[in-house]
Amino acid sequence: MRIEKIVPAYKSIIWGGEKLKKYYGKDTELSPLAESWELSLHKDGQSTLTDGRPLSEVATPADLGENTEGFPFFPVLVKLIDANAKLSVQVHPADDYALAHENSLGKTEMWYIADADEGAGIYLGFKQDIDKATFERAIREKTLTDYLKFIPVKAGECYFIPAGTIHAICEGCLICEIQQNSNITYRVYDYGRVGADGKERELHIDKALDVTSTREYIPTPLDIETREGTLKGISRFFTATYVDVKGKRSFATDPHSFRCFTCLSGEGVIGDVEICKGDSLFVPASYEEFCLSGYFTAIMTTVRRYSVVEEDGKIRLVNDLGEILLSEPCDEGARARLLSRSGLSESDIT
Repeated sequence: MRIEKIVPAYKSIIWGGEKLKKYYGKDTELSPLAESWELSLHKDGQSTLTDGRPLSEVATPADLGENTEGFPFFPVLVKLIDANAKLSVQVHPADDYALAHENSLGKTEMWYIADADEGAGIYLGFKQDIDKATFERAIREKTLTDYLKFIPVKAGECYFIPAGTIHAICEGCLICEIQQNSNITYRVYDYGRVGADGKERELHIDKALDVTSTREYIPTPLDIETREGTLKGISRFFTATYVDVKGKRSFATDPHSFRCFTCLSGEGVIGDVEICKGDSLFVPASYEEFCLSGYFTAIMTTVRRYSVVEEDGKIRLVNDLGEILLSEPCDEGARARLLSRSGLSESDIT
């Protein structure tokens, strides 16, 4: 397989806008346009190649890379999201619950703020720890947002959202979302809005009560420089790297994972394929060394493996390319500190 431009699947939802068409080159008659599923092998919206073939039918296991093996489903989905109005307050389950109740992966996700209007923000977690009874009462009394942490945002910021974290994107945000390959959302509160059928949209209160963490969630931004760019979010399901190209750069072959580049600004060439703002390109695993040239920024999505190594009095977080990402003095609590800094859990470590 060669480097290929991906044609996304589009989603029109009541809270969407027109920015993806106006500023990111999305060619669709859908209006409003809420989401562009840039890299998707999900049955609810598959991305295709420019000749119309679904990526899921063209990409072989070798093209996806060995790191994508061992999951019940392809692990990652990449979206562009335009919020012209508030999204519902919602939560996503973790894998165990989702597989048991939905035959799906759960959903851990990451938001890279590609653009934000003045005053735009997000709800992310609770302002402080609360108990489940208070959570349920706030849902029933429609006072839930009083308990949520509102975070003003600006372009270039990044937020990692583990499964079980209550959240909502608010109006004025344009986001590149890298997430587990799941379309499971438990809607908790929707501001009393009605859908196209004139009825209020369905809520999923009982399931949300089952899966939501009611602890205060404190975002921990990640900025780790690597050979290919700046790590913004890491998990066993996806790794998101911010790539800033100014001139020409070479990327080595990667036998472990595909690379998906979603362009956020500028224009250039990857291999022999042009890329500009709003485009996504798929580079198969084990593709020969290739160059990125031009002046553009992109989020590069891969699936990496991570291990913890102790040597020379240090405990280190290492990826499957052999890069040391973080290091701590090897003493009591060092492993916990290392994982806390990275945002990884024990289940993410190979």
